[in-house]
Amino acid sequence: MRVRVTVMLKDGVLDPPGKAIGHALHTLGFPNVGTVRAGRVIELELDETDPGRAKAQADEMGRKLLANLVIETFTTEVVR
Repeated sequence: MRVRVTVMLKDGVLDPPGKAIGHALHTLGFPNVGTVRAGRVIELELDETDPGRAKAQADEMGRKLLANLVIETFTTEVVR
């Protein structure tokens, strides 16, 4: 089963990549872009058939390794 973990910086944490992306979009002619936040997406293939257990495992992985909970938040979803 495939799960997706999306990790983002918490609000208020400086986001240099997001700032750079926002600036680049403005210079490319997209002036209506407001704040940009950059994060990362991690897809995991788990040897699991139960979606609830797969999500629980991904949540645990997020807490233990994939996200720095001091400055980041994460969400998980089963994508099969």
